[in-house]
Amino acid sequence: MKSKSGKIFSLLASLLFSANAFAASEEKLDHDNSILSVFVQPSISFISFEERKYFQEAIDTIYYGFRAEAVTSAETLNVAKQDFQKVNFCFPITAGIQWQFMEDQFLSAGIGFIYDNESVVLTDRRSGTHSYEYTLQGIPLFLEYRLALPKNFITLSTGGLFSIAVRWYWVLPGTEIYTTWGYLGAETPLLGAGFGVSVGYLFASWKNFKLYGDIGFNSISVKSDKKFSDIVPNGPEEKAKWNLGGIQLQIRGSFGFWNKPEPKDDEDDDDDDDGDKKPKIKFIDDTKKDSVKVDSVNVAAQDSAKIDTSVVRDTSATKDSIGIADSRKTAVQDSTAAQDSSSAAQDSAKIDTSVVQDSVGTALGNAPKNTPAPQDAPKKSADPANVKSKGD
Repeated sequence: MKSKSGKIFSLLASLLFSANAFAASEEKLDHDNSILSVFVQPSISFISFEERKYFQEAIDTIYYGFRAEAVTSAETLNVAKQDFQKVNFCFPITAGIQWQFMEDQFLSAGIGFIYDNESVVLTDRRSGTHSYEYTLQGIPLFLEYRLALPKNFITLSTGGLFSIAVRWYWVLPGTEIYTTWGYLGAETPLLGAGFGVSVGYLFASWKNFKLYGDIGFNSISVKSDKKFSDIVPNGPEEKAKWNLGGIQLQIRGSFGFWNKPEPKDDEDDDDDDDGDKKPKIKFIDDTKKDSVKVDSVNVAAQDSAKIDTSVVRDTSATKDSIGIADSRKTAVQDSTAAQDSSSAAQDSAKIDTSVVQDSVGTALGNAPKNTPAPQDAPKKSADPANVKSKGD
């Protein structure tokens, strides 16, 4: 029995570790979108069964009887015993259906099965073995209310949908204790047999499958018309009562077969293609005194645009000033060239005038004396002496 329990515990521990490793790569959920879902819930439970001491006392009595029967020391050495476990450790399993009647609020109905078998072996003086055992069995029916707390109230770094659950239990026929010495059946009251409370969170999900981890405490108190003396030697003579609850760690795997529609792409804030959307630009009217608040991104974009515009304006102004300077330089050069050409023209005119004068003088010197002088000629040219000297 010990090796079997160890294997089951190792299996559950491996499942929990692999689920946590799987959940590390999954995105946390804000809500459970399932409306109706079914679940299976394996658990590890430490049953608060204090009446185990009656069975241990019975084993001790049998052991001392075997030792009293031993005649020799060798027979006394043959007598041996095992003790019952001081903790009733078992693995209940539960299945049920869950309904989300409001967002993050769930009602569940389920049925479970509790089974805990404890056995020991005693050896008598002749090395004969004797087995003794008792078994706790329970079939609880429960209703559960679960509330998922909002993220702004509490958040977990290793999971999401932190929730609190409360339950109310009933027991069905089949809840009993049977031992090597007898059988004890429990009553099934209509008002119920106990309560439970737990806290947990969603630590893994894949499509419509979800894994919740819970830890809590429950109390399932039952009683019988029979006495413990009917099922264990030297047991109490009053009516038997015991508890099948205790500290419990559970993993709930659920599958949603009726789910809420998934949010549309335009309502999903976590889409990967948000970067492809064009940014919204707001234009601000400076004439209005009461201006609205502008997004920092838009302000930055406008400042950048203003800076670019100012740079362009400065560049244009620089180019214009350079163009004006060039045009002024060109105008000065053209003016200088015009002055040079004007001076050259004047010099040419002077040269041409002197040439004309020389030609006229020569012509007058060779002309007859009684020939009248031209009207345009200077008066001094009428003097024969001057004409003669020029002719010479």
